[in-house]
Amino acid sequence: MILPNVKDVVSIILTMKMMILCCVITVKSAGIMGLSQLDFEDLRGYAIMIKVLFICHGNICRSPMAEFVMKKLVSDANFADHFQIASAATSTEEIWNGIGNPVYPPAKAELARHGISCEGKRARQVTKADYAEYDYLIGMDSANIRNMLRIFGGDPDGKVARLLSYVGSERDISDPWYTGEFGTTYNDVLEGCTAFLRYLQQNGRIDT
Repeated sequence: MILPNVKDVVSIILTMKMMILCCVITVKSAGIMGLSQLDFEDLRGYAIMIKVLFICHGNICRSPMAEFVMKKLVSDANFADHFQIASAATSTEEIWNGIGNPVYPPAKAELARHGISCEGKRARQVTKADYAEYDYLIGMDSANIRNMLRIFGGDPDGKVARLLSYVGSERDISDPWYTGEFGTTYNDVLEGCTAFLRYLQQNGRIDT
C-alpha cells in the first residue's frame, strides 16, 4: 500500500478549505447583490449563522423578552451555535445620552419567573444597517412593522415579519407597558418564538 505524500495531504486540505471559503463568500455576496432571501435560504444554518433581531417600540419589554426566550429555546434544543439573537427599538425613548435603559423591571421579573436571565441587556435603537446584518427582523405589532420599514427603507429581501405571523395569526403582541399583563405578553412571545423555531426546522434552515 502506497501512503500519500505529506505535502499532497496538506495541499488537499488547503484546497478543501479554500473551496468552503469560496462557498461562504458566494452566499454572502448573493445577499450584497440584492438576491432575495429565498435564493440562498437553503444554505442558511450551514455556511452562515442565523441572525435574528427582535424589535419593539422601546426595547425594554416585548423585544428583550423575545430575545431571551428565543435564546433559551435554541439552547434547550442544542441549536445555540447556529444563532445570533438580539433585540432593538424603533424609538429612542428609552435611550438617554447614548445609554439605553435596562429591561423594564416587571418584564425582567416575568422572565426570571420562568428561569430566564436578561442581565446586562440595555435598549438600543435599530438602524438601517441592521437590515443587511440580520436574516430575520421580527416586530411585535403592526406599528413596529411600519416604523421598521420606514427605518430600513422597505423590505426588498423579505426579512421583516410580525412574531405571531409564525403561528398563523394576524394578532399583535400587546405592549405590557400599557396593559400591565406581563404574563400574557410572555405567553404570546413564547408561542411566537416556539413557532418561529419550528418554522426554521421545518424549512431546513437548521442542520439537525
